[in-house]
Amino acid sequence: MTFRSGLYSYEIVTDANQTLYSVADGKETITEPILYAFGNAHIAQTYVFRHNGRLYEGRVSYYSGISGLDWTIGDALNLPPSLEVAAGRDISGDEARNCFSCHGTAATVGNKLQLQGLVTGVSCEACHGPGGKHVEAMNSGTRGNSYTFNPKSLDPETLSQEFCGACHRGVDTVAMMPDLGGINNVRFQPYRIFNSRGHDPNDQRLACTACHDPHVELQQDDSSYDSKCTACHAAHRANPVRKRGDGPASKFAFATKPCPVANEHCVSCHMPKVDLPGAHFRFTDHRIRIVKTGEPYPY
Repeated sequence: MTFRSGLYSYEIVTDANQTLYSVADGKETITEPILYAFGNAHIAQTYVFRHNGRLYEGRVSYYSGISGLDWTIGDALNLPPSLEVAAGRDISGDEARNCFSCHGTAATVGNKLQLQGLVTGVSCEACHGPGGKHVEAMNSGTRGNSYTFNPKSLDPETLSQEFCGACHRGVDTVAMMPDLGGINNVRFQPYRIFNSRGHDPNDQRLACTACHDPHVELQQDDSSYDSKCTACHAAHRANPVRKRGDGPASKFAFATKPCPVANEHCVSCHMPKVDLPGAHFRFTDHRIRIVKTGEPYPY
């Protein structure tokens, strides 16, 4: 794959042994083997290599929408001042730890990056913790303690904003980012749903796992989410209406109005897909709302 912008030309080539990432300015060339790829290329794939002993995120990434390379999301699009800066961005330190923790499993030990123990991909232990004792217990027929952490034990707000939000970015994480506003935050689903009108962080029906099962492939069909929407927005309810101070939200139903327009394909109207510039992909905006034609993107 090749890409060119201004002085700099990029090339990614795979031979029988490795994949090489190269950038040249017409006079000099930096070439390094790609060590890791973040993303399965359903939307995009970003490459990490080591240069001068430090980890770098490649300045260009692969995007399935164009079947080719373009600038990595988050990188400034102005002309890089040097060949080394054009090659990639130094992510050594805390950023590398965070990247590998979200895109892989067992990348850290004692809060320090230890890539020799990395398991590629997001496996069971990424969410449930170390599984050695669990395997021993199951093999021995032990009942009771399974020796794994179950995120379902968390309250809805902690589950969505802290647990899922640790990688998908919750409201506290986004608040600490230098550029809070802007369309780029459409990628941060826990943050976006937190800012939905009428959102109650303590209602389990608005937790991430109410709509998404992390053990199966993401549902792409809009209609597959209709039952989740009508769990709150239904014409008739068997449960009593919840009032403030009445107790946990899971025991009550909100007094929410049914949609006067339709009772199917809800997310196509109330969770619009948004084109993220440079990503070559339309992200589903998780800020639930009544979308009006021509209205600006709500930051």
